Amino acid sequence: MEITRREKDKIVVLDINGEIDLYNAPEIKDVIAKLIEEQKYCIVINLEKVSYIDSSGIGALISSLSNLKKYQGGLKIINVAGSVRKVFELTKLTSFFEIFDNEDEATAAFK
Repeated sequence: MEITRREKDKIVVLDINGEIDLYNAPEIKDVIAKLIEEQKYCIVINLEKVSYIDSSGIGALISSLSNLKKYQGGLKIINVAGSVRKVFELTKLTSFFEIFDNEDEATAAFK
């Protein structure tokens, strides 16, 4: 898994590439914890290039969202497709997370 960071109007976009599983889910939590230390509380996670996510990946996203909310921040998810979307739907997390079709919609939702 590879995480690329971009910034757009004080909003950090994390492009994730690969699979999110038990072995690398902690990396997502670490990256977001560092962003919180930098006082960056508005984060968009791009799952366009993620082919697989398991329960530990979902757990990392949930705990990261909880941490961001402590600072009146938020976490938006974009480009969820295929088997990854199925995981979000089966776990009923489509109502827990704010999921958008594209980056512009997600960043606009922070304003």
